[in-house]
Amino acid sequence: MPVILLIETSTTVCSVALSKNGACIAEKVNFDGPSHATLLGVYVQEMLAYSKQNNVTIDAVAISCGPGSYTGLRIGVSTAKGLCFGLGIPLIAIPTLQLLASTVKESQTIAPKTLLCPMLDARRMEVYTAFYDHNLQPIRKTAADIIDEQSYSDLLNNQPILFFGNGADKCKATLTHPNATFLNEIYPIAKNMIILAEASYEVQRFEDVAYFEPFYLKEFVATTPKEKL
Repeated sequence: MPVILLIETSTTVCSVALSKNGACIAEKVNFDGPSHATLLGVYVQEMLAYSKQNNVTIDAVAISCGPGSYTGLRIGVSTAKGLCFGLGIPLIAIPTLQLLASTVKESQTIAPKTLLCPMLDARRMEVYTAFYDHNLQPIRKTAADIIDEQSYSDLLNNQPILFFGNGADKCKATLTHPNATFLNEIYPIAKNMIILAEASYEVQRFEDVAYFEPFYLKEFVATTPKEKL
């Protein structure tokens, strides 16, 4: 199995991890951000020092690629691309919403009909979200949604939905359907990228380092509840 350096900077959390054979062997994480500009370089240097001290060769860099904070993603992706160029290793991109859904799948018992709905906070009652089934297969691609009382009613009438991520908290008072459940304190963190990053490495799903760009929040156009399903 590969050794992968994992970087996550899509929200206010800054985290870096090193994985080997499917396990996290080193990690640095800070929840007090945003502090990516000051902390990310330090954390990466610590991971590189760890790999050198333990005679570990890094095979790839994985980056959480958004949607997310413009500044955070820009800092994270620039750092990841620089490492890939400098070390001559491939770049793996992990969608942030998929990372959040994977985090819940690995930590919760999910009933077969339940949908997973990670949410990233935008402005006012707007969130950036996607839907996945219990096997992490996408049900609806990433979109910007303006939430009201009727949001996702067609889906909620047919099955339970788990809502989570830093955009879910502000939706609790609005999405009151009995099939809506909200999970607290689900963050995108580097060490939780390991399963997805190794799956991409196994099939050689790499990005073109020279041209890769993350998915910034500003690239999505918000939809009203009637438009989004």
